Amino acid sequence: MRPTHVTLVDVGPRDGLQNEAQPVPAATKIELVHRLQAAGLKHIEVTSFVSPKWVPQMADNAEVMAGIPRPAGVRHSVLTPNMMGFEGALAAGADEVVIFAAASEAFSQRNINCSIAESIARFRPVAEAARAHGLRVRAAVSCALGCPYQGEVGTDAVVDVAQRLLDIGAHHIGIADTIGVGTAGRVSAVMEATLKHVPLAELSGHFHDTYGQALTNIHACLQLGIHTFDASVAGLGGCPYAKGATGNVATEDVVYLLHGLGIHTGIDLDALVDAGAFISGALGRKPVSRVANALLAKRTTH
Repeated sequence: MRPTHVTLVDVGPRDGLQNEAQPVPAATKIELVHRLQAAGLKHIEVTSFVSPKWVPQMADNAEVMAGIPRPAGVRHSVLTPNMMGFEGALAAGADEVVIFAAASEAFSQRNINCSIAESIARFRPVAEAARAHGLRVRAAVSCALGCPYQGEVGTDAVVDVAQRLLDIGAHHIGIADTIGVGTAGRVSAVMEATLKHVPLAELSGHFHDTYGQALTNIHACLQLGIHTFDASVAGLGGCPYAKGATGNVATEDVVYLLHGLGIHTGIDLDALVDAGAFISGALGRKPVSRVANALLAKRTTH
């Protein structure tokens, strides 16, 4: 069942940078996207069209989208929480919009002040408009492996939300372990249940490394044939619900795992490490990637 080719969606420019307290200049974000593309990434989550009041880091969304290179065969995604966001994404020439719903009622209420059903209803016009304009719709099911407020999240709840997102027009479903508590057995069970409703080619995993389980969870997904994963260059993006914890799994670490298994990614690991070193330098810290730090250290000793 293990795939021979895996597609990685680098979410660093959006999911990775959105929680950074220090403003990151648009030119730096544009350069990061450029470097990711040069490293071979074919799918990048660039920015989000949200109110700058809520996410000031993404206030330069239109400028960033206007400045990035657009090589053929690369898909540029943006997060669009509402119709105003969709209009911005459309004007900016996004290839795909990203919508989301939590599998946890408690998280939905705390995070976006509405029920799961209400959140999905809000996204229906966004999904319909995107499809009408020929844009892809990627949907994420957040807190699919656990919630910071309610604890465990049932598999049925995850499948239910995935089905509802398909019903409103999502092309693709991403299962997100938002707080990184998932373990391989649980991940396999959730993915197997979801695969009864979502085509294999349109299911992906989004894992956080809070408990150090992200690579193990990706490996469990590979055994089911899943071949699309989100990752974040240099491990950008802390986990806001676990103090000091890492957030998104680092793209460099995932690429090293996949190449070690003989799985093709189309990504140049050295160029990817350079991209991670670039953005980490801009943020004034080391990459949160064991592979990147090991390879960077190796370079300095030779």
